[in-house]
Amino acid sequence: MARHRIFGVSFASIHPLYVAKVERKGRSRAEVDEVVCWLTGYDAAGLQAAIEAEVDLETFFAQAPAMNPDAAQITGVVCGIRVEEIEDPLMQRIRWMDKLVDEVARGKRMTSILRGSGTAEPVSGQN
Repeated sequence: MARHRIFGVSFASIHPLYVAKVERKGRSRAEVDEVVCWLTGYDAAGLQAAIEAEVDLETFFAQAPAMNPDAAQITGVVCGIRVEEIEDPLMQRIRWMDKLVDEVARGKRMTSILRGSGTAEPVSGQN
């Protein structure tokens, strides 16, 4: 099976798109970072380091400190595909991240987005 092009896209190029999407809806970068940290286990410094290093999505998820065990509760449709039915583990992680950002943009409560597990480590110093 051919490797998906999205795997080679840098997280640094996608992150500002996520931020712009949620800011158009009155939400913040801190909320994007919170859901990404919740999903991947990165802390604020690790997330910033991944952005500065311009790692691709494959590396970003391979180096993720700890995928959240509650991520399996993320369900729904992204780009016309049910995220819970995606077979490729990396593609599923990417789509989980997309789905969380979509939920932030739609104005869902953070406790709902984080599947009732409270909040991720606070992401400070970001607007």
